[in-house]
Amino acid sequence: MPKYMFRAALNDEGVAGIIAEGGTARRKVITGAVEKLGGKVEAFYFAFGDEDVIVIADLPDNETAAALALETSASGRLTVSTTVLLTPEEIDRAREKKSGWRAPGA
Repeated sequence: MPKYMFRAALNDEGVAGIIAEGGTARRKVITGAVEKLGGKVEAFYFAFGDEDVIVIADLPDNETAAALALETSASGRLTVSTTVLLTPEEIDRAREKKSGWRAPGA
């Protein structure tokens, strides 16, 4: 199953929600949402910096990952960035595929 990293930046309302509900409550909500979509949460962290929440999850496909990102972003309390994660084995297979592309002027 494909793996994704979701990074969320909370706005003031999102931070207030975390303060009101607590961190473990948010982890439970996210885990339930991912599982309902047929996935599994591998890791859930709060962080300092540009992102406040980092979730690594397995989901069935890109459409499902997009659905989760859209649904959470639509709340207006956070902005989500999604990154598709690749295993070292996937990179090994990718490096064997050649397109014939060349750099300009090369």
